Amino acid sequence: MGPLTPAEAQALATMNDRLKAYVELHRSIERLLPPLPTEATPAQIDKNQRAFETRMREARATAKPGDIFTPEARPVITRLLATVFGGPDGQQLKASIMDENPADPVAVRLGVNDRYPDTVPLTTIPPQVLQTLPKLTEDLEYRFIGDWLILLDTHAHVIADFIDNALPK
Repeated sequence: MGPLTPAEAQALATMNDRLKAYVELHRSIERLLPPLPTEATPAQIDKNQRAFETRMREARATAKPGDIFTPEARPVITRLLATVFGGPDGQQLKASIMDENPADPVAVRLGVNDRYPDTVPLTTIPPQVLQTLPKLTEDLEYRFIGDWLILLDTHAHVIADFIDNALPK
């Protein structure tokens, strides 16, 4: 893949601005949560995470697809992914993702601001994909469910945004 066009670079810069705003909101809400004890039990961790999830969902009650993966950034991300998966290791990379990825995003009814389903495994994202996509903070991760690229808030366990049909056929 060649370098990004100025329009593509601007689209990703806007997306990065939206990512920063999301992370600022995330951190401001996280600071309001009571601290977990040093030796927190799984039940305490789960309760804390669900409280965080509730607060994030309330703070983003009007969230919709494209709030972070902007309409301008979506085709750029899709093209970057097509380049990675169209390369010599593309089929192997896709197979490694699909091996852990039995879910159909429509069947599990995913939406922006929804809790990531507890029954859906977290797919491993190959390094080649991570190197291609915009960098994230430790609070967010890319994941695939079916052919959807999910932006997952790992602390709140909430889907911050997604791109459907992001994984090339």
